[in-house]
Amino acid sequence: MSPALTAPISTPTAPAASVSSSSAPVSAPAAETSAPGAQAVAATSEADAPALAPRERETLRHIAAGCTYLQAARQMGLSKHTVDAYLRRIRAKLNITTTAEMTRLAVSLGL
Repeated sequence: MSPALTAPISTPTAPAASVSSSSAPVSAPAAETSAPGAQAVAATSEADAPALAPRERETLRHIAAGCTYLQAARQMGLSKHTVDAYLRRIRAKLNITTTAEMTRLAVSLGL
């Protein structure tokens, strides 16, 4: 799935009329201007790291090591569908969209 299809839809915080009538330039919040995973990794390494269950951490470690879902599942004694479910939960909890971001997270967590 492409990141464009999975990206959350943001809603404007102010009516369009008030934004266009303002004489001061309006800048976007930092979260919208930076890469989605860059800020997530910084926040997750300190605040959200304990939010991962032990099996989610183990799954993340296998995927970061370069294992496929099937390889990780076999090493953990699970089905590939369970590994997929763990990774979907990790992505949802930490607002991560790509495997590269998950790998970066695993490295920052020392997995």
